[in-house]
Formats: sequence, C-alpha cells, structure tokens
Amino acid sequence: MRPQLAHSADAVEAFGSTETSESLAEMSNAKERKHAKKMRNQPTNVTLASGFRAERGGKHHFGAGRPFQSQKQELHSGTSQQWQNKMSPHLLPESDGNEQSSSKIMFKKKGGWKAGPEGTSQEIPKYITASTFAQARAAEISAMLKAVAQKSSNSLVFQTLPRHMRRRAMSHNVKRLPRRLQELAKKEAEKAAHQKKELSKNKCHKARRCHINRTLEFNRRQKKNIWLETHIWHAKRFHMVKRWGYCLGERPTSKSHRACYRAMTNLCLLQDLSYYCCLELMGKEEEILKALSQMCSTDTGLTFAAVHCLSGKRQGSLVLYRANKYPREALGPVTFIWKPKKTPGDTSEDRQLWIWLHPTLKLAVLEEMKTVCQCSEPASSSVSVPDPLPTPDQEESQPELADDNIGKKRKRKDDAEGAKRTKRTLGDGTRDPCQPRSWVSLPTGIVISDLTMEMNRFRLIGPLSHCILTSALRAAPLHTGEEDAEETPHPWWSDTCKGSDGVVLHQRQEAVFQLLGGVSSPAEIPAGTILGLTVRDPRTNLPPQRSRALPHPEIHQASEFSCEEGMCTGSWSCALWKPLSDHTDDPDNEQVRQLLLEGVPVECAHSFIWSRDICRSVTESKISDQDLNRMRSELLVPGSQLVLGPHESKIPVLLIQQPGKVTGEDRLGWGSGWDVLLPKGWGMAFWIPFIYRGARVGGLKETMVHSQYRRSPNIPGDFPDCLAGVLFAEDQAKDLLESYKRRPPAKRPNYVKLGTLAPFCCPWEQLTQDWESRVQAQEASPITSVPGAQDNARQLAVPCVPEETCQSNEADMSENHPTEPEVTGCQAQAGAEMVLEHSASENHAAAASHQLCVLRSRKLLKQLSAWCGPSSEAGRAPCSGQPELTRKAYLSILDDFPRALVWVSLSLLRKGSPEPRAMICVPSKEDLLQLSQDPCYHGPRESRHSDPFKSLILKEKEKKKMEKRQSREHAASTGLAAGVPTAEQEARIRGLWSGPLPGLTSHCSRVLLGFVTQGDFSMAVGCGEALGFVSVAGLLEMLSSQPAATRGLVLLRPPGSLQYRFARIAIEV
Repeated sequence: MRPQLAHSADAVEAFGSTETSESLAEMSNAKERKHAKKMRNQPTNVTLASGFRAERGGKHHFGAGRPFQSQKQELHSGTSQQWQNKMSPHLLPESDGNEQSSSKIMFKKKGGWKAGPEGTSQEIPKYITASTFAQARAAEISAMLKAVAQKSSNSLVFQTLPRHMRRRAMSHNVKRLPRRLQELAKKEAEKAAHQKKELSKNKCHKARRCHINRTLEFNRRQKKNIWLETHIWHAKRFHMVKRWGYCLGERPTSKSHRACYRAMTNLCLLQDLSYYCCLELMGKEEEILKALSQMCSTDTGLTFAAVHCLSGKRQGSLVLYRANKYPREALGPVTFIWKPKKTPGDTSEDRQLWIWLHPTLKLAVLEEMKTVCQCSEPASSSVSVPDPLPTPDQEESQPELADDNIGKKRKRKDDAEGAKRTKRTLGDGTRDPCQPRSWVSLPTGIVISDLTMEMNRFRLIGPLSHCILTSALRAAPLHTGEEDAEETPHPWWSDTCKGSDGVVLHQRQEAVFQLLGGVSSPAEIPAGTILGLTVRDPRTNLPPQRSRALPHPEIHQASEFSCEEGMCTGSWSCALWKPLSDHTDDPDNEQVRQLLLEGVPVECAHSFIWSRDICRSVTESKISDQDLNRMRSELLVPGSQLVLGPHESKIPVLLIQQPGKVTGEDRLGWGSGWDVLLPKGWGMAFWIPFIYRGARVGGLKETMVHSQYRRSPNIPGDFPDCLAGVLFAEDQAKDLLESYKRRPPAKRPNYVKLGTLAPFCCPWEQLTQDWESRVQAQEASPITSVPGAQDNARQLAVPCVPEETCQSNEADMSENHPTEPEVTGCQAQAGAEMVLEHSASENHAAAASHQLCVLRSRKLLKQLSAWCGPSSEAGRAPCSGQPELTRKAYLSILDDFPRALVWVSLSLLRKGSPEPRAMICVPSKEDLLQLSQDPCYHGPRESRHSDPFKSLILKEKEKKKMEKRQSREHAASTGLAAGVPTAEQEARIRGLWSGPLPGLTSHCSRVLLGFVTQGDFSMAVGCGEALGFVSVAGLLEMLSSQPAATRGLVLLRPPGSLQYRFARIAIEV
C-alpha cells in the first residue's frame, strides 16, 4: 500500500506543480504584454529592466536585460569556477527549456535575484571586466538618451509642463519657458509647421476675410429685414434687434448710459431715424386740407392748416384719428412739413405734403388716408424701385477670376473691361417690385405716394448740434461760365446757377446757415424751423483725426453768464437755465436777433430734395469711396484738401429744428436739436463726418431715454388707445412672460402673494371700466346723500352694496369657481364689487373696445393741470380763468369722457426708483396724516396676500403625473405613443393670477388709479421720475376727496414689491 500511496502522492504533487506552472505562465504572459506596451516607443536593440522577465527557451534576462548566456560569455576567463558551478544548474539545454521554465523563473526581490518555486538564490558576480562592462553600459546610456530625446507625442514643449507652471505667453515667447526647455522650443519654432504664414500684401482686408461676393450676400440678407444704410456700422458696435421689419441698433455694446445723457445735455447725440416712414400727398391745397381735416381736431392743438406750417416755414405735429371718430380710435402721432409755395422754377399750383410717422402706424394711417382722399386706383410711380436680387443661376453665371489671377491684385482696366459690379440694395429690399407705391384719386386729383426708405433722416440732439452742422457741412460753390462749358454730372445745379433767382436764394440760405454758428442752443430758435440748403460732398473736408467741434472762441466766451442772473446757457441741466427769447450772444448782431425772433425766412425753406428726379440724379452720380480714396492717395501733398472741381457732388439737404422739451416749467428746451434729411445713398457719407466732429451715437434705448426726460409719450408703447400700442403691449407681455417662465418658482417673485394682478401688461380697458362702474354705482347709491357716508365712501373708494346683493354675488362666485378658497373681509367686498361692476357694464359691452380713449383736449388738460397742484404752494402761480374743482365741474368732464386716460408725470418725494408697470394708487387719509406728522415717512406697506392657486397647481401636477404614468403604461401595452398635455393643463403658472382678473381698483389695500409706462432714476433732477396714465374718473375722484394742502399726492408700488412710496402727480401742457 505504501508504494501506491507514494505514487498517488507523487501524482497529486505533479498535478499541483502543473497547475502552478500554468498559472505562472499566464502571469508571465500578462506581464510581458504590459511591458511590451510600455516599451513600444523604445529602441529595438535595448530593453530596459522591469520587475521580472521570463522568456521561453531558458533565455533568462539579467542585469540590464541581456540574455544570461551572452552575459556569461562577456565575463573574464579568470572568473572563479565557483560562480560557474553555481550558475551551471540553470544553464539548461535548449530542448529542456520549455519543460522547466515554469520552475526556473527569476524574481527580483529584496536581497538580490532569487529563483521562483525552488527558492535558490542568485548572487552578483564578484569580478567583472571594466572595459567590456563600460562599453555595454555606454551603449545602453546612449540608447536611453536617444529615447528620452525622441518625441513620443504631438504636444508642444510648453504643453509637457505641469499645469501650474504653464503660462499663456509660452506659446509665442520662448524665454517664458524654463531654460532647460528653451533650446527644444527654439528648434520646434524653426519648423515650417509652426511658422506664421505670410499674408498676401496684394489682397485687401475684405478679400482676406471673405472670398465670396459680399454684396450679393448682403442683398440676400436684406430680403427678410430692411437694413439702414448705416447697418454695417451699427452691427459692429451695437446690439442689433429685429423690430418692425427692420434691423436696428438697440444699444451700444459699451457702457454708455450716462455718457449718452451727457451728450444730450452738454454735447451732441446722433441717431439714425431713417426707419421712419414718409407719405407724400400731392394735389390742390383745398382738397388736401378738406380730406385731412376729418382725421384731426383743433381741440388737440394746431392742425395741417396752421399758418406757419402751411407756408412751409415750420414743421407741425399732431395726433391722427379715424375719420370723424375723435376723441376715440386714434391712429397715432405724426409730423408733417409742407413744400413752400414760392420756389424758383416751380409754376405748378399743386402742393406737396410730407407726413412722417412711425413704421408701426404706417399701414393704418395709409389705409385711412386712401379712404378719406378717395385714392383707390394705383398710379404709375416715379419712386425708384431697387433692382431685383439675382437668382442662383445668375450668381453662378457671373464672371470669375482665372486661377492664375487669384492671388494677384486686380487692375482697374480689368474692372472696366469686365462685367459691371453688383449694385448694393438701397432702400426697401423686402418690397415686391410689382407692388404699387402711389395711388391716385380721380374725383379729388390727390396722389398719395409711399416714400419709405427713399430718404435718410439723421437726428442731432444737444447744444453742440450747431457746431457739428456748420463744421461738417459746406455750402456748394456756384458754377461759373468756364465750368459750365465742361461736362458735369449735375446739370440741375448748372441750370440753377444760370438764373439770378437761384443764385440769390442759395446765397441767402448760406448766410442764414452761417448765422446758426452764433446761436448757443437750438432751443433758442423757433420750434420746427425749416432750412433748405445745397452742400458739398462732406467727405472732401473730413478731418484726419476724430475731434470735437466747438463754438467760436469769441462766441463761446460771450455766452458765459452767471447762473445767479438766470442767464446760464452752458448746460440744460442747470436749474436756473431759461431759453433766451430776446437775447443773443452778440447784441450788436441784428441778423441773429431777427433769426431768433422770426425764424428762417420762408424763401430759405426751399430745397431741391422735394424733386424726385434731382434726388435720383444725386444718388446715381455719387463718387464711390474707392475712387475718392484713390484720388486722395494721388495728391501731391498727403493730407491736403481734395479739390474735385465741377465733378464734385452737390447734395440737397433739409434741416428741421426739433424743439425738445416744451411742456412744464422746468428744463424747457432740453433735448432740442436738428433733423437732417438726405437723399438715398448718401447716409454713410454724412454719418462719418458727423462722428468725426464729436457726435456720440445712440440707439433705440437712447430714443426712449430722450422721450422720458422730455416727459413725452414714446411711440408706440405710450399710446394705449392706438392699435399699434395694443400690439406692442401684447408682444412685450409675451416676451416678459417667457422670461418669467424660464426661472424656477423659487427664483422669481410670486405676484399673486404680492397682490399684482397684471405684472407684464397694463389692463387699461378693465381699469377704465372699473372706474366707470364705480362712479355710476356711487351716483346711484342712496347712502351717498348723507354727507358723512359720502365722505366715507370717497375715502374707501368702495361703493356701498346691500347685504342681500353681497350674499347673492358670493353664491354666484362659489358656483362659478368652486375650487377657489373662501375669502373674507376686504376680499369678499372686492368680489362683490367685481360682480356689481360686471352687471353694471353689461349695457356697454358691445362698444367696450371703442370706448377707451386718451384725453388730449388742451382746454381740459389745462384744467386738470391746475387742479392737480396744491393751492397752498407758494411758488406756484395762480391759474387765471380756470374753474374751481367742484363735483359739477368734474361730472361734466366724465359725461364726455367716461372711459378716458390722461398722461401724467410723477416725481417721488423720497428715495425710490420707479419701474415700468408700477401701480399708481390713491393714498388713504391715514397715509396723508402720517406723512404730515413724519417728514421721513416713506409710505405704507401692502400686506402679503394668500395664494389660492398654489394647492390647485400642486393637485394638477399630481394629476398630470398620474395621467402621464397611465398613458405610458397604456402605450406600453398597446404600442402607441404617449399623449401630449393639453393647453388647459399648461395654462396655470405658479406665481401668476390665472383666469379672468378680479376687480382691479380694489384688489389691494390702496385703490388703483393707473400704471407707469416709463420710470427710472432721473439724472436731471436727482430723484426718481415716472410717466404713465391714470383714469380721468379716478383722478377727479381722488382730487375732490383730498385736502387742498396735499392735493396731487399719490402712491407708487412696483409690481415686485410690497412697499408704497409717495409721489406728486402733475399734468404738463
């Protein structure tokens, strides 16, 4: 049995040794693969040492990785026999290598080389040959240095450094690298791949930047939105927006809010108003006035028949209405100018009238004018239509440069011989060429033409407008007999210079234009003054550097007066500044005095810009910038004046004075300036010279700021009775709602808890309806016959409703809205009032959309302005001829204007900055009493409201989740797609009032009077100012209930705050 057991034990041991050898072999193979992967980039003749190395066939590596047999041959013959005997058991034949390789693997462990499973130790030899060993090591060191120096990746030298040692300048400055890497970086920089490519000097900047036809590309992009001629200049410096069918600059990319205000106050601000539309009416004067008289009223001020405007001497402004619909159904504000009657060479009896209006008002005004003028048939228009854009086939068929001429500069003779250049689109590129632009009336003979984008209109605002105009513009020289003999591209100017009347008129216009330099402010000139002029090409006298045009030194010194005398003209921001009606900078200059008193003579208002043929000739004969720069480069003395002689362009322009702030008593004349009308195609030729004289450019935001500081309504947002204003408010509310929904509920205000029913819009219709119902209920209530009850009802501004009516109304509300929580106290009374108001306004529901109007009657506005001010104010002059504020007086106003709004300005008494859509509320008696006792009292605070929709929204969310889960399960079972949530489920938004709005006037603790449309901190007065509309009925009710000393005080509350702040209301006429 013992031999059998021994045999079995040997078998088990053999099986275990076999299994162990297989596992070790697998380990060795894995280590070999790992080592090969690590050493794949090393030289093939040298292998660096690793943790262990085992090769099949008995070739065990030793030391630096060389085979042991080769190392043994390199040992000296005098090596001791003991070393050979010790190593002899491992020198196996080639045939036995595979069998015993598993048991003879050498491991590098602590203490030297040791055998694998058997545990036999290997020791380092005691004696070696120095020369042979040094040669072997030298070869290995050289191979190692070569491997280290060899680049194993595509990274640059500086990219091999740790991140904390890297610097941006290392990529182009070798000295920023550590010294040990600078040589490698220099060699790397010398390679051709890292050297900068030489830019071709023959190619211009545009050719290097873009290899396509940029003109064709720009013309294609103008098919969707109209581009102004200054679009490219604005696109590089402004935030551009697509609005009203145009691409316009909204605001500069740099911070310039204060700088633009300073420019409007002390310097000059430049704006491009070429997007304003122009409608031309041509016909007999009587017929035009008869037709247009139906669209305006003398109650609002001057009309088209004003004497100064009809002669062509002044520009007029008014608000248009639908025919015979005053004071409702307004169309919007417009400005107009008549062509002067007496013009040289004009024998026609027809008159021309230009009406300028905002693009949002164009369609409605044009349709109404075609109706009142009976213009139904299209007429053949002489308005230049832009060329149609080329088709893709035409673009491909255009000649291209040969391959050998691509990198070379094209010569000018090639341009003349080749095809003509692509014309840039001027004017409206979105309009269909087949669409009519003129309409004629056979009964009246009136012709209406659309001149939109046929002229450029620039506006200069500020006291330096005169200096910039007189510095940038030069009157055109007269043609002499010798010059007439030559061929000139301006035959109209040659014909004008031949007649004595034309020469005298041009000289008078030039003299009047030079007199403008002696006026310190545009506000001193009569409002709306018109001056015609023919000027030279402003590009010829362009200054070499950008500078600021200043008034003449003597004039500037003479215009400095003491502020104590009330004669300061240095700045409009001065509180004591007043326009000088009978004062001039030079008292001896009678011409300047006459200019300030009477304005520009009627003859000098003539301009050739009224002629379309002349404007078309001026546009076509314009010298291109490329040719002008070529002539300038060929000057004998660089930088000298460029003289073009008779070939120089003559441009007719029209200068129109803008009056600035004309209402109120403070800062009269602020924001005044000049408008410059130019022919089409000359926009940039005048734009750059104005900027080089020191004008700062503004956009749409600066236009809004300008109207805010003038306290005038902004177009179209401040015209709620106009269709354009309603559409603008809807678009603005939609944008604000989308911005509100992008924020999570925790990062946005909850307007339901703040008591703000309409945070993104101003519900003017409902506001006027609520106040109309309130006044009617107050008049019909029998309790108001008692004096004490009447005062109480006025103070609370809530009509007294019988108890039975309240109960029935609450029952109706509970049936209509069963899910809303119960309300008590003031909210219950407000709900009852809401139902009462709806029942009272049922009779007027049919005409509700046409009842809203804005009060613009000058007579009534003067009455309201006198009633708004406190009677005890010492500095306020008494208004003579105005009736006292009695109930009979304001009821007579409400009979004619039951649902009217009035434009008001508000100034905060204490700190605070008003915001758009802020609520204007009526202060209570306790608020006024506390204000009189505590001068530092800022105002009351609204109590936080409850959110009745929070639980409903949570329930809807849970219900939506359940429905979505069920639909997903149903879809998984049937294989159909999950359903999309309906619009009703997405209607409610957390933080906003859902459903119809309740009573606006009594929703909060203070009665609502109106809303703010413009508001911000005013840098002119140093406090918060706001502009907006209030209900006429509410204003009269508030003024009649307030004491005389505190009359005109209201409360302002932003939509996202609970704090009320006191403000004083004023109506400026």
